[in-house]
Amino acid sequence: MDDLSNVELLQRLGLAILAGLLLGLEREWRRKAAGLRTHALVAEGAALFMMGSLLLGEQMRAAGSTGYDPSRIGSTIVQGVGFIAGGVILARHGRISGLTTAVDIWVTAAIGMLIGSGFYFLAISATIVTVVVLGPLRIVESRVTRSKAGSEVEEDEGQDDRNAK
Repeated sequence: MDDLSNVELLQRLGLAILAGLLLGLEREWRRKAAGLRTHALVAEGAALFMMGSLLLGEQMRAAGSTGYDPSRIGSTIVQGVGFIAGGVILARHGRISGLTTAVDIWVTAAIGMLIGSGFYFLAISATIVTVVVLGPLRIVESRVTRSKAGSEVEEDEGQDDRNAK
């Protein structure tokens, strides 16, 4: 693996922030608590941790050490962001809210990690897919939910008719 140049580091950082902003834009548009800044910072932070890990690995190799594993920092990012994302999930009156935002934050961190590691194609593809899942797929979900709710109402009404007899 070649040493990372300052230009490459800045490109990775910029791309991570851009990916986070794109994902945060959808959340902002839906008026969710975790929006533009949160997603940009999650992606940036994950990219910084991964780039820092790779840079540390370069230093260790240059010093003659072969025992450094850059993936160890990556695994702690997954845990740390999971903890942060868990904080946005709320349960009230038997309903859960914030789950999509929590998962979105988790995915944003994964995208930042990919960018920080230099896996641009997968990171850009994942950003596009995530935007589609959060945006257009929401329309499909709402239609399915509406038709499901309509069939439950019909079933309930049928039961009420039977109980009335």
